[in-house]
Amino acid sequence: MSGTLYLVATPIGNLEDITMRAIRILKEADLIAAEDTRNSIKLLNHFDIHTPMTSYHEFNKYDKAETLLSKLRDGENIALITDAGTPGISDPGEVMAKRCLEEGIPVVPVPGAVAAVNALIASGQSTRRFVFEAFLPSDKKERQNVLNGLSGETRTIIIYEAPHHLRKTLSELEKCLGAGRSITIAKELTKKHERFIKTTIEDAIKNYETEEPRGEYVLVIAGKPKEEVESEKAAAWENMSIEDHIMMYMDEGLDKKAAIKKVSEDRGVPKRDIYKVATTI
Repeated sequence: MSGTLYLVATPIGNLEDITMRAIRILKEADLIAAEDTRNSIKLLNHFDIHTPMTSYHEFNKYDKAETLLSKLRDGENIALITDAGTPGISDPGEVMAKRCLEEGIPVVPVPGAVAAVNALIASGQSTRRFVFEAFLPSDKKERQNVLNGLSGETRTIIIYEAPHHLRKTLSELEKCLGAGRSITIAKELTKKHERFIKTTIEDAIKNYETEEPRGEYVLVIAGKPKEEVESEKAAAWENMSIEDHIMMYMDEGLDKKAAIKKVSEDRGVPKRDIYKVATTI
């Protein structure tokens, strides 16, 4: 019988944020796979946990995954932890979870702190719908593609950023989303110097012209206002023929009847008048 992979969330700053269940699992596991053993040993020592550790990080995530899978097949239970927060979110835990499920090995999440969620709930931005982008890609072309994709995003956007890249990222966001877009900058979550700044992208850039970025940041950015989206849509079909307007919606996946209804609503024209033109499509 195989063992179990436990994805154990650890504190993102304040050590009091660990759960009793997480401590128990870390003590009972046969092995702890840690992103950085030098960092994690401080956590384990604090809670008097003496379980053996091994490193599992971005640069060995594929080869080491096979070694860990072998141990799991032999019945060992492994607790996987990241440097801070929940494993599997922007770290190699994703690979292990996927490989285990492919082989029918149980994967059990042990929930706890997630920087993105903590930043969101205290951001003052809309929490109903959101998209998590983690760290933007370092590759220039891929990064620009992601930013272009965010330009039309109506959900709240969450991005992680390191201090030495913050100014550059804010400038890119200004070009992509506009200077007046609302943004909350969450800094050093759960730590002594935790801070939330709700402002605009333009004012955030001005602030960091004089203030040196320090610590880890989570950027929580308002989505594109629906009024702006509707206005842009209206501008897009303003000079279209009715036939092209119908085809625009059909190309988006609507059937002809639904497309005609949308065109009728857009133009404020009775559906019967749109149907007359649509007979040629």
